[in-house]
Amino acid sequence: MKPIKYLIGFILCLAIALTTAMAPATATGVYDLPVLGQGSDTWVIDQADAISFSNENRLSGQLETLANDNGAEVRLIAVRRLDYGVTMEGLADDIFAKWYPTPEEQANQVILIVDTFTNKIALRQGEDTKSLLTDDIATSVVKETVTVPLRQGAKYNEAFLEAGDRLVAVLSGNPDPGPPQVQELNIESTFTSAEDTDDTSATIWVVVLMVLATVIPMATYFWYVGIPGR
Repeated sequence: MKPIKYLIGFILCLAIALTTAMAPATATGVYDLPVLGQGSDTWVIDQADAISFSNENRLSGQLETLANDNGAEVRLIAVRRLDYGVTMEGLADDIFAKWYPTPEEQANQVILIVDTFTNKIALRQGEDTKSLLTDDIATSVVKETVTVPLRQGAKYNEAFLEAGDRLVAVLSGNPDPGPPQVQELNIESTFTSAEDTDDTSATIWVVVLMVLATVIPMATYFWYVGIPGR
């Protein structure tokens, strides 16, 4: 029994050590992000490695063109997870206040943040962008444009590209393209019938029970008697 206790203790210690070592490097608070400001030429901050290099360049080009043509500055941020006690809403508020400390600097700014650990999203914007990016559209960007690709399998590239396209269109004064269309599943073709499910489950349970009935007595015997030849 002692070797098993030692093994369990070693695994627990290793898990604690790894968790402690990794936490500071991956968790994010406002002070873990670069400090940007009005007129900065950084448009995408991807600390979670969620966006491919080519898509990051595409988004940066779109957002830079938007800023040059219309004055609205949109910045997209991906973080791996939040510091302990930090909420997504709180982080968004802190970033917006730190990067743009005055109402004049905040006026034409928009930030969109995604936490890839929880898939939580937040958007903040200044007063001058609200005439085009209304509260309803901003809410839809968060709850539909970004959320739908994430629910379909953590498609971060798609989520940021869709959000970038929609934000650029709206803030350029063009019609709102709206959220992505959600395709309905064909339930009849995607799910097996109840009879098939019951038969498959019953077969699996029979096999599992037969294996356990064979293995458990053998393991119990060797536990008490020992392996032959030793």
